[in-house]
Amino acid sequence: MMEVWALSTSTGSGYHHGDLRAALLDSALALLDTEGPGELSLRAVARHAGVSPNAPYRHYRDKETLLAALATRGYTELGERLAEAAPGDDPGAEIVAMACAAVGYALDHPGVYRLMFGQSCSTHPDAIAASDTAMAFVADRIAAVAAPERREALLTGIWSLVHGLSTLLLDERLGARTRAEADALVETVVRTMLGTGLERPDGESGAG
Repeated sequence: MMEVWALSTSTGSGYHHGDLRAALLDSALALLDTEGPGELSLRAVARHAGVSPNAPYRHYRDKETLLAALATRGYTELGERLAEAAPGDDPGAEIVAMACAAVGYALDHPGVYRLMFGQSCSTHPDAIAASDTAMAFVADRIAAVAAPERREALLTGIWSLVHGLSTLLLDERLGARTRAEADALVETVVRTMLGTGLERPDGESGAG
């Protein structure tokens, strides 16, 4: 039997045909960024997408399934940004660029970013796989600039730093900053960590 997805009379993204799953995710992402996960529901997503209330259940059996799909999409898009940011000629510059790209993604999509790292759906197998793919890309670039014994610690340090900066900037704990100011801050902090920021200045002895 041919299935028909009735259009909602409410205003929204005005879905008419094509990829229903993608349209639902687009609507869920928009609502997540403006309303947060607590207010997200399959009914609200259907209304925003302009489809019947029952339409989302074809692809998502419940809210948790939808949130897991959003987290998976978030990790996938983050991985794409990381790959696009890496210039390919200077490994050190690649790491700085990827850090800025990761923080930029958090600032562009605060709702899905918080979902990716703060909700139980981030343990969904698809979300874990997408996260592992993004992390593997970063680990590969770090392998180009760090000795084997330092790679794991450097990866953990950079990821922790990026996540911390993202959270601090989203919460405005570092003050309200423009995107350019945020990018400059991330670049300065990451370059300091990668550089010689913790080494003793020339001329200082190690004696107490």
